[in-house]
Amino acid sequence: MSEVIVTHKCPICKKIYTDTTYEPFCSKRCADVDLGRWFNGSYAVASEDLDELEVEELGEALENAHKSDK
Repeated sequence: MSEVIVTHKCPICKKIYTDTTYEPFCSKRCADVDLGRWFNGSYAVASEDLDELEVEELGEALENAHKSDK
């Protein structure tokens, strides 16, 4: 029976690779390029704006959690 070789495609350089050391990237260089994009703001996670009531509720929840930790 032959062994199946699993391949992956690097999201940065699009190279096909089999070594999973830096998965999902093919190399440390591509992993560092991705990290650099997060640091300089090229990537962003979408979020919803909170209304005033939600902000107040979150603040109260944090205060209560902080008080219960003591």
